[in-house]
Amino acid sequence: MISRLLVANRGEIARRVFRTCRERGITTVAVHSDADTRALHATEADIAVRLPGVTAADTYLRADLVIEAALAAGADAVHPGYGFLSENAAFAQAVIDAGLTWIGPSPDAIDAMGSKIASKKLMAAAGVPVLPELDPATVTEADLPVLIKASAGGGGRGMRVVHDLAALPEQVEAARAEAAAAFGDPTVFCEPYLATGRHIEVQVMADAHGTIWAVGERECSIQRRHQKVVEEAPSPMVDPAMRERLHAAATAAAAAIGYRGAGTVEFLAAPDGSFHFLEMNTRLQVEHPVTELVTGLDLVALQLDIAEGHPLPPTPPAIHGHAIEVRLYAEDPAHTWRPQTGPLHTFTLPTTTEFGVPGTEAADAVVVRVDSGFAGGDVVTPHYDPMLAKVIVWAPTRSQAARALAGALAQARIHGLVTNRDLLVNVLRHPAFLAGRIDTAFFEQHGLDMLARPLAGEDAQRLSAYAAALAASAAERASATVVTGLPGGWRNVASAPQTRAYQAPAGRIDVGYRRTRDGVRVEDEPEVVVGEVTATRVELGRGNVRHVFTVATYPEMVCVDSVLGPVSLRPVERFPVAQVQVASGSLLAPLPGAVIRVAVAEGDQVTAGQPLLWLEAMKMQHEITAPTGGTVTHLPVAVGHQVEVGAVLAVVTPADPEAQP
Repeated sequence: MISRLLVANRGEIARRVFRTCRERGITTVAVHSDADTRALHATEADIAVRLPGVTAADTYLRADLVIEAALAAGADAVHPGYGFLSENAAFAQAVIDAGLTWIGPSPDAIDAMGSKIASKKLMAAAGVPVLPELDPATVTEADLPVLIKASAGGGGRGMRVVHDLAALPEQVEAARAEAAAAFGDPTVFCEPYLATGRHIEVQVMADAHGTIWAVGERECSIQRRHQKVVEEAPSPMVDPAMRERLHAAATAAAAAIGYRGAGTVEFLAAPDGSFHFLEMNTRLQVEHPVTELVTGLDLVALQLDIAEGHPLPPTPPAIHGHAIEVRLYAEDPAHTWRPQTGPLHTFTLPTTTEFGVPGTEAADAVVVRVDSGFAGGDVVTPHYDPMLAKVIVWAPTRSQAARALAGALAQARIHGLVTNRDLLVNVLRHPAFLAGRIDTAFFEQHGLDMLARPLAGEDAQRLSAYAAALAASAAERASATVVTGLPGGWRNVASAPQTRAYQAPAGRIDVGYRRTRDGVRVEDEPEVVVGEVTATRVELGRGNVRHVFTVATYPEMVCVDSVLGPVSLRPVERFPVAQVQVASGSLLAPLPGAVIRVAVAEGDQVTAGQPLLWLEAMKMQHEITAPTGGTVTHLPVAVGHQVEVGAVLAVVTPADPEAQP
């Protein structure tokens, strides 16, 4: 009987496990790095144990420190969550050897699926369809395109798509370097690349008494950098006959390794309904909430039951309704998915349940679930994954779920960081998505530039700037200490309008306004009617149509929310302070991170677009390329250096000064 459980993880998955533990009366134990001292998972747990350091390698990936923490806190069980040590067979064995209950499959089962190369051979022997494995050294032109994959780990790291045989050796080396850094194992292999495949996976649960459940399928085809962004259950592609074949293959995969606990068998499906085994994740998946919402199951509770030796019922519950999940990331899709760091000033989403698993008997009640490890006031650091939250909606039909989820995201107030929120809303409202026409090339097929466009168009941004300017004027008047009875902007005689300027996503917006006998008038658009104005709320109308804008002001940022779409504005200083100048041709760090590879030296000749070095931040590698052809005249960084945003990484001096971009 488990009485005190440590979660060897952080963020939303730790909080998710704690939620079930609280319902069961199980004492919760968190581990946290120094960067996570005030993180929600650390402050909500009954007991928190510090892991000295900030990087994952020094903290959450230190199996010895995690087990020491469990013993020091008096825990009798360890739940690994997902990521970090969750699929590390040696860690699972060390937990068991320490006399603790391991909430997961046996170390042998983890080990069997830990190598994609070995697991594919095992699955083929069990009759599960697999794609052929290709040795990178023997790939020919006829094999192209191919996908390079890391044998260990997942999450898209160590993956490369190759269409040109000449580029294969360089891409293999890059994949090996990324795999070694992420998983400690540089082994990679190739397989045929299906550009328009669909990612279908089956949730399995298995007990120690021989019962194996296939708990429906999930579709996770919409991905960026081979990482899932949108997941749903059931799949719009899968018909009853295909579902039966998928369940049979997943059950065979679990049976082949004597599986116990929660796991996911992933497949790549072709348009004709055929599918091939990709891998088996021997843990709970990030996207498990969609399965919970369509079945009413608490998968974490089932994990605990199985770990305590309880049998599963003979069959799983039926699927009911439809659930869609999106991963809300602090990243900029329009600029190569660049991760974002910094303060999260405000973070509120419409929700009916937090980490909840409502029963499916409320057949018509739309459920909005939010699983998050962040709250307003937190700071997003470069040390861990940039996912802010998972937002999940259950509804009786797929179209209802998509509409409700898009609406919930559009209404969210997310201030301080660029996120992928607008992209997610555009995807959920896209005709192809609503029709179920999705695959792993969705962003390429429908144009990332269009999908990532702001929800607020140029006109909405301009109105939001008017609201920001009027709210700022109201705030200044409210804080005035003299002639407090006069309205803001009052003049005894006609004078020039008051002006403010903002940098918006669409460009600079200059706002001029003046107070008249009839109220406030916007200079450039006199047809705009100004209603009630406070420091946080502004009413603007055109004709008989009125919109309400909610304004929040932070240092160097104004965030305006309305039904027209959220807008983040940067006030333009009237008298800007002189900026520090950098040398022409300087490449500046786009985000904080660690230099993990340098491909050039000072004095080298480079061509435009040539990779110069790589930064690692938030579990991803970011390639820094030459902006123009020329000579590397300055290279102040080396492997292992930590850099901040704006740091000079290199200087490329063009041979032709006019070639400087």
